[in-house]
Amino acid sequence: MSENVRVAIADDHEAIRSGVAAILATDPSLEVVGEAENGFDALALCVRHRPDVVLVDLRMPHSDGIWATERITAETATRVIVLTTFDSDELIMRALEAGAHGYLLKTTRGGELIQAVHHVAEERHVIDPAVAGGLIERLNEAGRSWSTSEENALDRAALTAREAEVLGLIAQGLSNQAIADRLGIGITTVKTHVGSLYAKTGTTSRVQLGRLGAVR
Repeated sequence: MSENVRVAIADDHEAIRSGVAAILATDPSLEVVGEAENGFDALALCVRHRPDVVLVDLRMPHSDGIWATERITAETATRVIVLTTFDSDELIMRALEAGAHGYLLKTTRGGELIQAVHHVAEERHVIDPAVAGGLIERLNEAGRSWSTSEENALDRAALTAREAEVLGLIAQGLSNQAIADRLGIGITTVKTHVGSLYAKTGTTSRVQLGRLGAVR
């Protein structure tokens, strides 16, 4: 990663993009490399300019933030922070399952936003304190459900060696593209292994796969 953190902004409101860019500009170590007004343009921007972090709104025309997050994290090394007004647990879970490294509300103060960008650039995860409580409770409930369900136990003997490798890397929080780079295989091959893992484990989300992969 370069000394400066390269950042992109995706939001369908120009005033929001300008405001966020102005906040980031107060930190000389942050460089805004581009803006987009929908998910498709955000993906194209990340493919073209390879920013370290992209701030993505959830509600955008044509292709929304969830779609953009999934594609950006699958096809590039850019890390996504969702920056939105929506605080529902369901949307937060969907964003994280799509590969987001952070979830912030637009009420976040400027200094906290800058700090979050630096954290995510350093491969940490950030969650807005205003939504963290509900998210933690939901994850705890999911964990209790999984831990008491014998039928969802992971049969590692049913996995190929490569599937086991992919599962372990998912548990570490790596995107499909990062897994492909780590293993030296194509992203299409990674997606095939992920699909097989879903079928063999009965899981329906990347979060569930990650939880299974973390169990030893």
